Amino acid sequence: MSKEIRKPGFAFGKENYRILIIGVLVIVTGYLLMIGGGADDPNTFNADEIFSTRRITVAPIVILTGFVIVLFGIMKKSKD
Repeated sequence: MSKEIRKPGFAFGKENYRILIIGVLVIVTGYLLMIGGGADDPNTFNADEIFSTRRITVAPIVILTGFVIVLFGIMKKSKD
């Protein structure tokens, strides 16, 4: 029986952390695409601004892509 001695260190490798940071930045970008659309006057309703393609379609796709990137960064085996 051979016993492995593990040295304490980080949970992921350097590349994993880079992928995780990129994924988080993509998620933040998606949320930034989703903000806005408010009106100065509470009695007016601007449907074109609130239900724009950027907020309804593009931003959720960008956010989901960011979550997939983060998941990939977690699941990827480090070379160390």
